[in-house]
Amino acid sequence: MENSRKNQDKTGSVSKLRILHCPTTTGGNPVSLARQERLLGESSHSMTLEQNYLNYPVDQVLWEPSDGFLKREWKRLCFVLLRLSRFDIVHYNFGTSIAQPGPFQKDGDSVPVAIVRFLYAMYRWWLQGLEFFLLRRKGIPVFVTYQGDDARQGEYCRQNFRIHFADRVRKDYYTQRSDAFKRLQISRFEQNSHKIYALNPDLLNVLPETAGFLPYSHVHLEEWMPVYSQNHEEPLKFVHAPTNREVKGTEYFLNALEELKEEGYRFELILVEGESYAEAQKLYAGADVLLDQLLAGWYGGLTVELMALGKPAVVYVREEDLHFIPEQMKQDLPHFQAEPDTVKETLRLILEMPREDLVQRARASRIFVENWHHPESVARRLIQDYRDARKKGKL
Repeated sequence: MENSRKNQDKTGSVSKLRILHCPTTTGGNPVSLARQERLLGESSHSMTLEQNYLNYPVDQVLWEPSDGFLKREWKRLCFVLLRLSRFDIVHYNFGTSIAQPGPFQKDGDSVPVAIVRFLYAMYRWWLQGLEFFLLRRKGIPVFVTYQGDDARQGEYCRQNFRIHFADRVRKDYYTQRSDAFKRLQISRFEQNSHKIYALNPDLLNVLPETAGFLPYSHVHLEEWMPVYSQNHEEPLKFVHAPTNREVKGTEYFLNALEELKEEGYRFELILVEGESYAEAQKLYAGADVLLDQLLAGWYGGLTVELMALGKPAVVYVREEDLHFIPEQMKQDLPHFQAEPDTVKETLRLILEMPREDLVQRARASRIFVENWHHPESVARRLIQDYRDARKKGKL
């Protein structure tokens, strides 16, 4: 194995691992991991194919906005052929690789479109196979993190979950074909990776048994200093930041707040949509309580950010999935539990509770992030997994 060299240099010290996190910046998690791994002495690099409106500080953006289709595909191919094998570890995120293969067919396509889609999908499927082949030939361990809808399947949600958003999103959000392709992609990663992680416990229901839970680790605590703003005389300020209103259950929050307003309760709602990461962070600091999500069954990366700021979160956490996380983490959860049918009463409870009690919940939220979502502890765990995989060699 060309890349399975010793982990020590001539002085006997442990050599730096050259780690690649790619091919997206979803949730800021891969960017943060690369940064923290560098702080721990590794040579870690984050790459995304293209930047999104959140503008996470990624190390490399492969595609320029002005690049046309052919130039993008040429850059993608060159990275796979020429750059990928320069790393000791490749850690994919959002359940995909640089090739980013997709379903071979889509409902409603005309015959010409269906043919083009099929050929392009076949090319990317082949390219992903080439990625895995090159990495396997070089003895480079592969890891992958699933983060949400890269693994979540509508059919499974409908059959197994009492509360979910599969029937609330647009019809083409989850289809039989997309579900089937996700299963196919998961199977391929199972065959070609050393370890699979999931940031959301519910995903482990559809991932291989060997997959493990990995906490969000995108919040560097020194940049999210707590602001315990709840103990003031002004009306409470709720904040809600939906990237997808149907997925977050925004309608339930808004309806509950409107009914409470009609009953005479006073509060303010800060609705954050379409803002950059930096601008959104400024708005979060001025809030008291986060309204996160009511349908997914777990809290999102946004909740981690707001808890770090000392803002307790209202969220639905699915009890049936908690056996996937550490028992102590389960015991420490500081959120306000709410479901679509109970969110109004949860918000009423928050509005009526003594502000000192709300501050205590806010402090518990910050401590929870320090204990369970600290980038350093997560990065140390991953680095150990990386080194263990290199010792074991090829799959």
